[in-house]
Amino acid sequence: MKLRRSSRLVDMTHYLLEHPHRLVPLTFFAERYQSAKSSISEDLAIIKQTFEQQGIGTLRTLPGAAGGVQYIPKISYEEAKETIDYLCKMLENPERLLPGGYLYMTDILGDPRIVNKIGRLYASVFADRKVDVVMTVATKGIPLAYAVANFLNVPVVIVRRDNKVTEGSMVSINYVSGSSKRIQTMVLAKRSLAEGSNVLIIDDFMKAGGTVNGMISLLEEFKANVMGIGVLVESEETEERLVDEYISLVKLSSVNVKEKQITVKEGNYFNFIK
Repeated sequence: MKLRRSSRLVDMTHYLLEHPHRLVPLTFFAERYQSAKSSISEDLAIIKQTFEQQGIGTLRTLPGAAGGVQYIPKISYEEAKETIDYLCKMLENPERLLPGGYLYMTDILGDPRIVNKIGRLYASVFADRKVDVVMTVATKGIPLAYAVANFLNVPVVIVRRDNKVTEGSMVSINYVSGSSKRIQTMVLAKRSLAEGSNVLIIDDFMKAGGTVNGMISLLEEFKANVMGIGVLVESEETEERLVDEYISLVKLSSVNVKEKQITVKEGNYFNFIK
């Protein structure tokens, strides 16, 4: 279809936003709009400049016959700060306190707008790492994993606590829970992860890191590579941390059940962005 530049820019922008990290040949756009490649290149330069000015992301151009253009989602420092500050404010609400000092976070993990913001935060910080799969453990980390995977344009793999008949043959490991020191089990279907995959681990909450450490051990059975670890909330009050390299958005500093006080602050996210 032959379109004017203004219409072409709108349609091209929409296509790129809907297909992050996908390498799109210039010939695809040239044929789609019945335009010369030189005109397409000029359009892409305009889109790239706008994306970067607005903190939406950037366009990466790969030259050559097998090349093309990729939309790389990013988030500006200001928007990241605003999102993390908002999460801190939400989590400090004393109404979130549950018996045992746990926090109620289901409403946050069930809000698509917040979850998509978190997805962009992690997709931005891990944009330059080669990720094939996003992994999480059932169940609360699943919305976060899908949000991150959507912006990275990769599939999601879900680790479970028990076998499912519909999953086929499974790989099972035992691991030590970091907080309770109990032996627990996690399983992953053999067909769900190719050997040697590059995996990004995403979880909703980390105390000592036993669950994340268990996933790392499970990945060793697949000869997979851990490309990064992202957690929504990390607990500061822990005697021993089993995981060293991770990126957190929020840090839970203290919980006073008697006084109904929750103290949270920024995680280490801003230590990893340029």
